Amino acid sequence: MCKFVPNDFTMLGLKLLTDPRWANIAESNLEEILTDHAWCEQKAATNAISLITQNSEHPDLVHELTAIAIEEMQHFQLVIDIIKRRGYALGRERKDDYVNQLMKFMKKDGSRNTAFIDRLLFAAMIEARSCERFRVLSQNINDKELARFYYDLMVSEANHYTTFLNFARRYTIDVDVERRWKEWLEFEGKLIQSYGKTEHIHG
Repeated sequence: MCKFVPNDFTMLGLKLLTDPRWANIAESNLEEILTDHAWCEQKAATNAISLITQNSEHPDLVHELTAIAIEEMQHFQLVIDIIKRRGYALGRERKDDYVNQLMKFMKKDGSRNTAFIDRLLFAAMIEARSCERFRVLSQNINDKELARFYYDLMVSEANHYTTFLNFARRYTIDVDVERRWKEWLEFEGKLIQSYGKTEHIHG
């Protein structure tokens, strides 16, 4: 599978990059951004497990998404550790309006394969944007520990992105994956214009 080359953001295909000034908003309330980030990792693990549960007939998908689910929960633990070391508190789960809007774009009708492929593209889209946001944090916050932490996670999220996208290409039966992915990118490019104003990973 294709591996991410740091700073090669053309591979993500995102239509709009985050304004670097968003990092200043995030850094102004680290307790909030870390809490939101922790829950994003938990949701990512849950999504991978759900894909495994619904598509267990694909051994390679089960194997690779199990690894991703474990890694996402390891990331959750890493964020929790940072929160604890800094004397912060893990707040309640935050609503992710961005992800909820992406969910509405998923195809609800059609074949089982159509739904499967769109769920993979949905996951790839979230990983792509998360990767891009982690890049912004790694390059623009003054906190050296967190800058390095988000650099490492940027690379991880990009590799998750390629995994989900490659599975969509591998298992499609009745979906033009490249065309549908372009539709996802166009939709997300318009959607993200409403975000980048709060101390949330997708906010």
